[in-house]
Amino acid sequence: MAGWNADTAAGPLGAGTVTLVEGTSFCISSPNGDIHPESPHGVFFEDTRILSGWSLTINGRGLEPLAAETKEPYRALFVSRVARLDGYADSPLLVDRLREVGAGILEQITVRNYGLDPAECVVSLSIESDFADLFEVKEARILRRWDETRSPHRDALTIRAAWQDTRKGVVIQAAGADVTAEALTYRVVVPPHGQWSTAVSVVPLVDGINPGMLFVHPAAGELSPSDRRRQEWVAKIPVLQMGNRSIERTLRRSYDDLGALRIEDPNHPDRVVVAAGAPWFMTLFGRDSLLASHMALPVDPSLALGTLQTLADRQGTVVDPMSEEEPGKILHEVRLGVSSGLSLGGKSAYYGSVDATPLFVVVLGAVSRWGFAKDTIAALLPHADRALAWIRDYGDKDGDGFVEYERLNDQGLINQGWKDSWDGINFADGTLAEPPIALCEVQAYVYAAYMARAWMAYDAGDAAFAGELVGRAAQLKKKFNEQFWIPERGYYAIALDGKKRQVDACASNMGHCLWLGLVDEDKAPQVVERLMSPEMFSGWGLRTLASDMGAYNPASYHNGSVWPHDNAIITLALMRYGFVEQAQRIATALLEAAEYSGGRLPELFCGFGREHLAAPVPYPTACSPQAWAATTPIHLVTSLMRYDAHVSQGGLWMDPALPKTYGGLHIKNAPLAGGRITIDVAGSRASVHGLPEGMVFHRGHRPWMAELVEQAKVQQRTKQR
Repeated sequence: MAGWNADTAAGPLGAGTVTLVEGTSFCISSPNGDIHPESPHGVFFEDTRILSGWSLTINGRGLEPLAAETKEPYRALFVSRVARLDGYADSPLLVDRLREVGAGILEQITVRNYGLDPAECVVSLSIESDFADLFEVKEARILRRWDETRSPHRDALTIRAAWQDTRKGVVIQAAGADVTAEALTYRVVVPPHGQWSTAVSVVPLVDGINPGMLFVHPAAGELSPSDRRRQEWVAKIPVLQMGNRSIERTLRRSYDDLGALRIEDPNHPDRVVVAAGAPWFMTLFGRDSLLASHMALPVDPSLALGTLQTLADRQGTVVDPMSEEEPGKILHEVRLGVSSGLSLGGKSAYYGSVDATPLFVVVLGAVSRWGFAKDTIAALLPHADRALAWIRDYGDKDGDGFVEYERLNDQGLINQGWKDSWDGINFADGTLAEPPIALCEVQAYVYAAYMARAWMAYDAGDAAFAGELVGRAAQLKKKFNEQFWIPERGYYAIALDGKKRQVDACASNMGHCLWLGLVDEDKAPQVVERLMSPEMFSGWGLRTLASDMGAYNPASYHNGSVWPHDNAIITLALMRYGFVEQAQRIATALLEAAEYSGGRLPELFCGFGREHLAAPVPYPTACSPQAWAATTPIHLVTSLMRYDAHVSQGGLWMDPALPKTYGGLHIKNAPLAGGRITIDVAGSRASVHGLPEGMVFHRGHRPWMAELVEQAKVQQRTKQR
C-alpha cells in the first residue's frame, strides 16, 4: 500500500481529464476521449484496469479535442476534429464519441464529413490492457507483467492475462471492423455532408458472466441499464426548485453524483451503500460512507441504513496486526479485486481507522430517527454495543478516557483520522505529532456515540445501561474541555500526542466538536471567532489549517486546503450554537465555489485567499465526484433550514434561515416516515404538506441527543417516584 504513507493523494490526472462513474466501474480519459497508459487513465472494473490504452486515429492522425460534455455521471460526449495533413487550419472531419460506463464501456463513434468531397477514412482504435490494479495505477508503480494472449476472432478481440494463480480478461466487440491483435480498423468512405457511425464495447471476462449480456444495446427509445438505475433513483428522491438557479443546479448535480456513487453489496443486492469517491475510492469506506450517507438522510435515508448493515457484516472479530482488525472495530475500506498485495494490509478489508467505529454508533442513532422498522434498528444494536466495547478495550489502550490511534504495522496508515496523510497532524510550529494520538474530533464522535446509544437504551426501557453511558459521556466532556482547551489561544488543540501534550495547531477539526455538542457553551464564541478569522476562512470556505501555522501550505492535501464536507459539518455546528450569520457565510462561499466547477464541488480545493485569487484553485488530484463533497450542498441547505425529523417522537422540525440571495425553495417527494411530503420555504417561513398520520410539524430545532437524554432521565425519575 506504501503510497498512502507517502501521501493520501494520487498522481495528477491532467488538465481536462474526464471521469465517468457507474457503481464500482469508472473510466478516466483525456479531453478527446483517448486513454493513455502513461497517465493514470483507464477503464476500471472491480479495482482492475481492464483498458489501459484506447486511442482513436483517422488516417493516422490524432484527434484535436473541441468539447467534452458529461451528460450523466456515467455518460459523456467527446467532440473532436481530425488534424489536416495539408496544413490548412480547418478540417472538414469532426468526430463524436458517445461513451457510457457500466461493467466496462460502450462507445458510439460517429465521423461527420462537412466537406464537399467524399472522405476516405481509415478509422483505427489501438488497444492496451495491462490489468494493473488500482493501487498500481494510482501510485504509478506498475510492477507486474502479466502473461498475455490476444485472440482476434471475426468482430471481437479477446485479451487474456495470467499472473501467478490469477486470471483476468477483457473482450472488445466491434461489428464490421478488421480485428487484429493490436487494433480495430474500419475502412470507410464518408460522403460529403454525410456521416458514418459504429459502436464498440469493452467488457471484462468474469466467471459466469456472458460479456454480451453486460451491455445490451438499447433499442431506439429504450433505456440502458444505467439510465434505468438512474430513473429509479430519481423517482425516490426529492424534487426541488430554488429561486437561485445556480444553487439549484449544484443541488441537482449533487443528487446525480450521489446516485452514481451508489454501489450494491454483492452479498445483498437489495442493500445499497455509498462509495467514497471517483476515481480512486469507488468502494465502501467506513468514515467516508458513514458521513456521506448521514449527510444525505433527508434525500434517501436507506443509503445510511445500507451502509450501516454492510459495515456491521464486516465488523472486526479478531486481532490481526496486518489488517489492523480488532474485535468490534469498523473497517476503513474494502477492496474488490486487488491482488497485487498493494492494498492496505494486503487484504480486501483494512481496519486502520480510529473514527469509523464511534461514527457507526452516531449514524445508527441518526438513522433510528428516520422511521425504519423497530426490528431493523434492533438488529444493529448488538453491533453498536460491540463498537462501544472496542472504544473501551482497544480504542483507549492506556485507559485515560480518550481514544487514541497508533498503527499496528509499518505498512498501515500513519494517521488514522479523516486527515490521514502522513503529515496531517502537527504542532503550531509545524513539527509532526508523535503517536499514540488522541484527535479532538474523535473524542466528539465517542461522546456522541455514548449519547446516541444512551438515548436508544432509554427508548428500549434499559435505564441502567443508559445511565452508565450518560455518565461516561459527561466525564469525557469534562475531561476534554480541561485537557484540550488552550485558554491563552482561545481554541482547542487538534490532538494530544503520545506524551499527552497539547498538539497546539489551529485546525478545522475543533468544528466537529462543536457539531456534536462536546464544546462547553462558554468556549463556543471564542472557537467560532477563531474559525471565522482571516487565517482560517479563505473566502471560499474554512481551511483545514490556519495560515499562520508552521505547516500551512494552501496547496497541500490536509494542511491549509479547503474540504467541502468539513465545512458542511461546521456549518451545522454553527447553526447548533446559534451562529447563523457565520453559517450562512460559509455555506454561501462554498455554493459560490461550486459555480466554478459546473456545479460539482470537488473533494477539496486549495486554500488560497479569495482576495489573492478570484476563483477557487483546484487541487490537482482531488476526487470528483466524491461522496461527501456530493452530499455537502444538500447538507449546507438542510442545515440552514434546520431541517430534521424524529419519527418515533412524531415530529418534523424546521426553522429556516436561508439567505435572501437563495430565493424561495420548493421541495416535493421528500421521504418521511414511509410517506412523501412537500416543503415550501421563503426566507424564515416554512410550510409542509402531506405529513404522514401521527407526524407534527414543529418550528424550531429538533431536540439534540443530549436534550432527549435529559428528557428521558427526567421521565425515568418521575416513573420511579
